[in-house]
Amino acid sequence: MRLLYLVCLCLVLSATAHAAPRTVDWLDLLPEEDYQAMLEMPEIGHDGKTEAPGDFTQSMRQRDDLPAVMYSTRVVESFDKQQVKIAGFPVPLETNENGDYTSFFLVPYAGACIHVPPPPPNQIILVDYPQGIAIDDIYEAFWMSGTLHIELTSNALADASYRVDADQVWVYDGE
Repeated sequence: MRLLYLVCLCLVLSATAHAAPRTVDWLDLLPEEDYQAMLEMPEIGHDGKTEAPGDFTQSMRQRDDLPAVMYSTRVVESFDKQQVKIAGFPVPLETNENGDYTSFFLVPYAGACIHVPPPPPNQIILVDYPQGIAIDDIYEAFWMSGTLHIELTSNALADASYRVDADQVWVYDGE
């Protein structure tokens, strides 16, 4: 009887450890106060601003004249260490010897790296993907699944409030 109990326990733990990741929407990553502030925010226009060069030489950091929510690093704590799946657009950072990207930001909309304003830090995810993936078009969406961490990351390009150790990255297929 004890052996049967241990076998059942192992099966349950194994199934739990390999459960499908939770599909997350970008708005899920906003704490309630930021979500409300976004809803109440006036529309932000480009007002004749030119686009930054599309070669990732410009910072994604915010302008000085935006509402405070556009600088928010606040997070939803319950997502820490959760298995998630989220779709977004890549901003390439680092490659391996094969030219595949092992580090990139995932953002909610295409062109976030070259249009103003970029998303706030709590809408940018730093993705670590040691396996690497080819990113040929920053306007092509990707799915990413892995373990989400609440971790403020700052580099020359942008600040991110979340980081993911990706298990899998693939081209967005609509599903």
